[in-house]
Amino acid sequence: MPLHLKMGSFLANMKNLLKGKVLLANVLPVFTAYWLALYFSGARFMDHLGLFLLTMAGSTLVISGALMLNNWYESDLDMKMDRTRNRPTVTGAFPLRAVLWGGIATTIIGLSIMMFTTFEATIYSFLGWFFYVVLYTFWTKRRYTLNTIIGSISGAFTPLIGWAVITPVDHIVPIALFYLLLIWQVPHTFAIAIKRLEDYTRAGVPMLPVVSGVDLTIRQIIIYVIALLPFPFILADPMGWGFSTFALALTILWIILAAMGPKAGNKKVWAQMNLRYSIIYLFLILFSMVLITFFTG
Repeated sequence: MPLHLKMGSFLANMKNLLKGKVLLANVLPVFTAYWLALYFSGARFMDHLGLFLLTMAGSTLVISGALMLNNWYESDLDMKMDRTRNRPTVTGAFPLRAVLWGGIATTIIGLSIMMFTTFEATIYSFLGWFFYVVLYTFWTKRRYTLNTIIGSISGAFTPLIGWAVITPVDHIVPIALFYLLLIWQVPHTFAIAIKRLEDYTRAGVPMLPVVSGVDLTIRQIIIYVIALLPFPFILADPMGWGFSTFALALTILWIILAAMGPKAGNKKVWAQMNLRYSIIYLFLILFSMVLITFFTG
């Protein structure tokens, strides 16, 4: 096989191993919170360029290590699911032993790099990894519907990492971002579970729609999306009413979309719409926070 094809195949396998979109969705809040911490502490980005590079490299490696260990441990489940059958841990492109040791090494290197930032940021990095790998992947994923909440807690640590590199997490902004990520991930994950119901059923993963049915899961999605309503108001003072109005409008649109679920003719199409909107929602919220502070800084 030509070198460029081998390289392309390797990169494709790495993307599947690291769940490219999941990795990006976790790294983006780290960057956003880092940027906001600079803004609210009055610091200049270029004065902390080295710290920024350490933060992004360290956090990305820790998150990557967690995702690799997740893929190593769940290779038997991934084999039974259509959406995960192309992962290199299933196809054999990457030996399981290599993925295991790669995940361990990547985690250690990432945490070591984070230690050159602040102790608080390193602790949040470890806690996010611990919740995802030990409490989510090893313990709850195969046993309880609670696995969705545990996974959400893991992802919610990401903005705390970025903020704590610059200044301690004693400000309403990182706390609000923690709340946003904690709540957002639940309807996002439930939408995936409805869309991939047959996959999770075949693999025996106790996701909520598998255990309690699609209708109850839809009601839970509505409740959790409504629970996002306080977020725009919490940040009205530090971020301004322009941002809060924008965030509120996005949240109301999601509530309307979620409320269509009980009467939707095709629940999977509805779930796909919610899944796409959830990604757009998070990106627009985080991007707008960076954009507003960039132009007002």
